[in-house]
Amino acid sequence: MKKAVYPGSFDPFSNGHLDIVMRASKLFDELHILVSHNISKRNNFSVTERISMIQKCVSRIPNVIVEGYDGLVVKYCLEHNIDVIVRGLRNYNDYENEFNLFQYNKDIASTIETILLLPSTKNQFVSSSAIKELVTFDCDISKYVPSEIKSEIIKKLKETNSKK
Repeated sequence: MKKAVYPGSFDPFSNGHLDIVMRASKLFDELHILVSHNISKRNNFSVTERISMIQKCVSRIPNVIVEGYDGLVVKYCLEHNIDVIVRGLRNYNDYENEFNLFQYNKDIASTIETILLLPSTKNQFVSSSAIKELVTFDCDISKYVPSEIKSEIIKKLKETNSKK
């Protein structure tokens, strides 16, 4: 069985993320979406909230598992016999970051490969930070987030913004 992991903070989960999940789920027998804590980001949604939202979006994809994890992705891979890390790559900045992560991951676990999937044209500029900014300024985010979680995202981000 060929397994892969698609890690990220997913704060919030977007159509760009869903696009990568749908495409990667066709390449592997089992795809783990790994919701992680990024120490360089301040999350608006708890890990539990993010897992719940993602599960709503991928419930019809039978070979997808959604989990949270607080450690290194390569450690998760080793613990779950996963050979491949899937990453989305939108632009040159993403490339630089992914290239560095690839090098560290190879040093830690040389048997684990990384594959990069490019976004579809309509998702090329979708980012979690842009979604947050659009909600702040009361713009429609329908094109950028799955319909199953749109209202949940707006509600939470508006609550977060009102506390600032």
